[in-house]
Amino acid sequence: MPDENPTRVDAGNLWLAQRVIVLQLLRDDHDLLWSRRQLRKQLPDVSSRVFKAALDVLEDDGCIVLGSGGVRASISVQHLDALGLVAI
Repeated sequence: MPDENPTRVDAGNLWLAQRVIVLQLLRDDHDLLWSRRQLRKQLPDVSSRVFKAALDVLEDDGCIVLGSGGVRASISVQHLDALGLVAI
């Protein structure tokens, strides 16, 4: 049965995409700033719709900063990571 609401995003997939995005942005083996394309390549099994929704939620909640230059974790999220409060 097709999804009756085409704008609806599965909450489980959205949660997982948000988690992966934040963890990718906090990697210490990559520059602070990621292009959307670089970040998108890290989530090949996530639909474009879920990826965009995850970015929107994370930006709205102040977890990431989206700009024309790319995507980065917010200062607050970086600080929490430095304190060891972000864990896998």
